[in-house]
Amino acid sequence: MNHPVLRAPRIISTARLSLLPPGPEHLPDLIRLKADEAVFGYMLHGTRTAERTREELEDDMDFWQVRGYGTWSVFERSTGEFLGIAGLMERPDGRGIAVRFALWPQCRGRGYAREAARAALDFGHGAAGLPRIIGIARETNHASRAVLTDIGMHECERYEHRGHAMVVHESVRAG
Repeated sequence: MNHPVLRAPRIISTARLSLLPPGPEHLPDLIRLKADEAVFGYMLHGTRTAERTREELEDDMDFWQVRGYGTWSVFERSTGEFLGIAGLMERPDGRGIAVRFALWPQCRGRGYAREAARAALDFGHGAAGLPRIIGIARETNHASRAVLTDIGMHECERYEHRGHAMVVHESVRAG
């Protein structure tokens, strides 16, 4: 499939957040985030080593160059504090392009994940022109499933992955 490189702005500002495409300057924050079990324990393939995080950062930067969308590093606008990641990724299992988000535990209950995930979803349907975007969470991950529902995604499928029941949500672009 051929994917044109988008010329749309890649930096997103929301009411409280700045979403920036990842660069080498984000590596120390990403290493800490992706090694944290409380953050990345629920993500596909779990926590990452520093070396794997470095490789993923290179892949994420390349993905942006090829596709014109990808994963953003999320910062609080008022403080500049790194909060985590959110964005769009191609699922390695062939299910499609998925919205993803992983923020520090202290961000929970403050609406940051919803704000970042909504911005990624809007960018995906708008600037990136993606007709369908999915979101996947463990059945037991009620917080992530609530975020997916709150940003307008609807459950469409369930499957098992490594002994966990997984729930797939989708968003289909209107028109």
